[in-house]
Amino acid sequence: MKRTMNLMAICMPLLMATHGNLQAASQPMPGMSYSVQVADWMKSTTGTWPGMKDGKTYWYKLDKKGGLWWSTDGKKWAAVKEGAWADKDGKWLKIHDKKLVWSTDGKTWAEVPEWKWQGADNKWYKFDSDWALWVNG
Repeated sequence: MKRTMNLMAICMPLLMATHGNLQAASQPMPGMSYSVQVADWMKSTTGTWPGMKDGKTYWYKLDKKGGLWWSTDGKKWAAVKEGAWADKDGKWLKIHDKKLVWSTDGKTWAEVPEWKWQGADNKWYKFDSDWALWVNG
């Protein structure tokens, strides 16, 4: 019984931290120290996100009309004719009929859930209904 209680005392804070009870988990048990970091969505200050193409990182941004632009250095920008970029997993994303859609083959497109994707830098990005860019990570 004593072993079970000790095991629970060790595991409960970790279990709570990974399953959403962050308030309870944020109070360390006596003799224990750990930290819980919760990443929040923040509006992007640059409006840019990274994508990959042919093994090279490109930076992307939208203009005020919803046009897609890319840059390799963040200084010189060019319009993306096909209007698409690739996420971390190689899915193609684009804006079509006022929705964010993605495809694995470039032929069949589906709306992106919650309009969020993982960028080449492992951060998560999403657009809101006004096409403002948000980042988490």
